[in-house]
Amino acid sequence: MMETQTSPKDEVAEAVELELEAVIGFNGHVPTGLKCHPDQEHLVYPLGCTILIQAINTQEQNFLHGHGNNVSCVAISKSGLYIASGQVTFMGFKADIILWDYKKRELMARLSLHKGKIEALAFSPNDMYLVSLGGPDDGSVVVWSIAQREAICGSPAAGLNVGNATTVIFSRCRDEMFVTAGNGTIRVWELDLPNRKIWPTECQTGQMKRIVMSISMADDDSFFYLGTTTGDILKMNPRTKLLADTGPAKDKFSLGVSAISCLKMGGLLVGSGDGLLVFCKSPSYKPIKKIQLQGGITSITLRGEGHQFFVGTEESHIYRVNFTNFKETLITSCHFESVEDIVFPFGTAELFATCAKKDIRVWHTLTNRELLRITVPNMTCHGIDFMRDGKSIISAWDDGRIRAFAPETGRLMYVINNAHRIGVTAVATTSDCKRVISGGGEGEVRVWHIGHQIQKLEEALKEHKSSVSCIRVKKSNEECVTASTDGTCIIWDLVRLRRNQMILANTLFQCVCYHPEEFQIITSGTDRKIAYWEVFDGSVIRELDGSLSGAVNGMDITVEGVHFVTGGNDHLVKVWDYNEGEVTHVGVGHSGNITRIRISPGNQYIVSVTCCYPI
Repeated sequence: MMETQTSPKDEVAEAVELELEAVIGFNGHVPTGLKCHPDQEHLVYPLGCTILIQAINTQEQNFLHGHGNNVSCVAISKSGLYIASGQVTFMGFKADIILWDYKKRELMARLSLHKGKIEALAFSPNDMYLVSLGGPDDGSVVVWSIAQREAICGSPAAGLNVGNATTVIFSRCRDEMFVTAGNGTIRVWELDLPNRKIWPTECQTGQMKRIVMSISMADDDSFFYLGTTTGDILKMNPRTKLLADTGPAKDKFSLGVSAISCLKMGGLLVGSGDGLLVFCKSPSYKPIKKIQLQGGITSITLRGEGHQFFVGTEESHIYRVNFTNFKETLITSCHFESVEDIVFPFGTAELFATCAKKDIRVWHTLTNRELLRITVPNMTCHGIDFMRDGKSIISAWDDGRIRAFAPETGRLMYVINNAHRIGVTAVATTSDCKRVISGGGEGEVRVWHIGHQIQKLEEALKEHKSSVSCIRVKKSNEECVTASTDGTCIIWDLVRLRRNQMILANTLFQCVCYHPEEFQIITSGTDRKIAYWEVFDGSVIRELDGSLSGAVNGMDITVEGVHFVTGGNDHLVKVWDYNEGEVTHVGVGHSGNITRIRISPGNQYIVSVTCCYPI
C-alpha cells in the first residue's frame, strides 16, 4: 500500500494531522471486499484499516477512518444509504462493526459484540436489519436493528459437529430470512422479532459434503447458489431447503469458486481461485463466456443490472468488464506484497518508483496510475535508485545481482552478477552517474564503476558484520554513509575508498540521512531513537524518541533541511522540525508497518509505503 500525503504548510507547535491526499492500493484478500455502490458512480473497498470510496469516472477518493485494525468485510445496503464494515482484532478482544452514513461520509454507530474477527456482513432488503457473522474464535451470528443501532438477537452460527460458517447473505425480498454457509454447514434462518429469536433450518445436501467459499441469492429468492472449494456450484431452494442441482459434472473450477454473482437476466458470473471469470447457467454450469484474469478472483460486483461489472483479484487488480463483449479493462493495480523501497527521480515529483517482491513499478504522482511494471519472477527486490540523469533504474535483488533497467521501457540494460554473496540489500548512485554503491546481506559495501559497456568493481569495503540497510551519498560524491543492522553506521571516503568514521549504537540501524549542509547525519532504527551525529568525529549531538511503539524504518529530509519525516512500526507518518526536534505534523492511515518514506522534490508530497498483510 502507498499513501501520498501533503507536506506541512506551516510550523505548528502542536502536532497537526496531515491531510491524506491519495492512496494507491487495494487489498484483494478480503472476500467480496470490492463493492459497487447502488448510485453506480462509486466503488467502495477496504484497504488496511481504512474504507475507500472512489469515484469510477473521476478517480476522486474519500476515506472513512474509524477502525483500529485491518478491515475484514464490507457491506452496502440496497438503498445505498448505509455502509457497514467489520475488522479483525487481537484474540479475546471485541472486534468492532462500524455503521457509516454514505452521504455524509461519517460514522453513525459502532457495534461491538463479536470477538476476534468479523467474518461477513449483510443488510436486509429494506434496510431494517444488519446480520453479522463472527470469526472462528467467536462462531456466532447476530442480527442488529439499524434504527435502534443495537443487537436484537444472536445464536451460534453452526452446529457442534460441523465447521465454521464463513459467508452470509440476506433474502432479496424479505427482511426476516437470511442464509449462512461455511465448512459443512448451510443454514436458512428465520427472524422471529416478537420473541427476539432466530431459528435455523439445516439444508439437506445428502451425501455431499462441501466447504462453501461464496454465496449469491437470486433476485426473486427462488434459489441461492453456493461456490465451493472443490470447484463446483450448489443450487439450493430456500423454501424446501433442498438441493436443486449441482455442477459442473466435469472440468470443475480450479482452486475453488471464490466469487459468485446472480444476474437479473438469468445466469451466473463465477470467479475461480486461479483467476478464471466465467458466465454460465444452471444446470450444466458450462462456460458460455470466459476470460482469464491475473490473480485469484475474490470479488464480483455488479454495476446496475449487470451490463457492466467489476472484479477484484488477490494480486490487487480491479478490472472493469462489459457484459456484452466480455472484455476486461484494468482500472486499478498496485503491489500485493510488502513494498520495500520508494524513490523519486532527481528534480521531479511527477513520477516515483517502488519495489516489492518480484516487481518494480513506476507511478504517475498526480493520477496515481501505474506507468511501468518490471517483473523478475521468483526474486525479491530490496532497494532501488534512479541514476541522476534519469536514464536507468538501479535495483538490488536477493539473488546477489544488481540489475539496471530503462525507466521508459523497462528494458534490462545490464546485470552485475555475484555483486554480493547473501543478496543485495541496499543500493545508491552518485550524481556523476559513474558509480553505484551497493550493500549486501553479509555486510560488505562495494563500489562499482559504471562505464558504457562494462561495470567493474572498484573496491569491496569489509567493515560491517551484518546486512546493510541504507546507503546515502554526499552531494560531492566524495563520501557516503552506510547504516547496518550490526549497530554501526560507517562514513566512507569514496576517493581513498577507506573508512572515515564509525558510529556505534545499541540498535539495528534501519535508515540514515545527511543534513543538506552535510556536517550532520541523522539515524534511526529498532531502538526507536532518532539520533543526530557529527560527521567529523562521529559524536552524538542529540537523541529524540522517534516512536512510542515499534522501530523507525524510514526517514527523509527536505532539501532545505528545515523538516524531516519518519515512519515505522507505529503506522504513523511524522513530520519533525529539525532544529527544535519536535513533531509538527502526524499522518494517520496505514495499518501495516511503514517500510520506507520519501519527500518529493519541491516538498509538495510525502509518499510512504507499507507492508499490508492479508486478513
